[in-house]
Amino acid sequence: MKLISIRELLNKFKSNNDVEKLLLGRLLTEQNKKSVSTNISDYEFQVFSQWGEDGIIQFIVNTLNLKNKIFIEFGVETYHESNTRFLMMKDNWSGLVIDGSKKNIDIIKKQSIYWKYSLKAVQSFITIENINSTITNNGFKGEIGILSVDIDGNDYWVTEAINCINPIVLVIEYNSTFGSDRAISVPYDPTFVRTSAHHSNLYYGASLPALTHIANIKGYALIGCNSNGNNAFFVRRDKLAPFKELSEKEAFVDAKFREARNKEGELLYLNGPERYNYIKGLSVVNVITNKIEVL
Repeated sequence: MKLISIRELLNKFKSNNDVEKLLLGRLLTEQNKKSVSTNISDYEFQVFSQWGEDGIIQFIVNTLNLKNKIFIEFGVETYHESNTRFLMMKDNWSGLVIDGSKKNIDIIKKQSIYWKYSLKAVQSFITIENINSTITNNGFKGEIGILSVDIDGNDYWVTEAINCINPIVLVIEYNSTFGSDRAISVPYDPTFVRTSAHHSNLYYGASLPALTHIANIKGYALIGCNSNGNNAFFVRRDKLAPFKELSEKEAFVDAKFREARNKEGELLYLNGPERYNYIKGLSVVNVITNKIEVL
């Protein structure tokens, strides 16, 4: 019997059928268990995640043999594309998902997953002022398995503010346009919306060094980024032993996707330095000195 390669399986990930997706995801997870790579991006595959986060997360939770199967994820939109849906459906994890849109939350609650699994979906525009109460008021506190943060704006400030939970694994979106040299973030604004902050769609979030800075303060080590260059993975230091800690320089991946837009909303297809130059001069905060700088 011919063994199916991971690449061949990935080519089949075009089905909208959740059962077929789950089956392929299970096969990919089992194939990944045979790998001895220390590079987390080598374990990538996509079931419900935007890129290869599903495979990386499976690799991490299986390596750590996590018993605490609870997740919290911010910025999930309708939850069809997310970092935790595969965990919930494949491994029966339970958790909390938060999105700022009531319409998105209503769509989640109408899906069959909402009665099939232990999932709570909450509408809230996340700020540093409400994040802890939003989590605790919905029954979550203390140690959890995974926290995934992707709110396209105040990601650094919200991560810094969280003190009601103690995740073992952190997945946080970083903005590769900000580079790998400076620990910077957009200034905190409780009303920040990426699409209106700057027409380019490039001015949001924080750099990888900034997120690594706050992760280190909270007791986490950086173990890598996905190959598309937008999500960083951290493990709590008391669980780090199976993994190698990486520096920001070692882990940094420049984003491959090209989402910059002009004032008319048209895609510009900018690469690397072109993206940075397009937003050069905008204000950012150095999270180490807490001083305003410019790009």
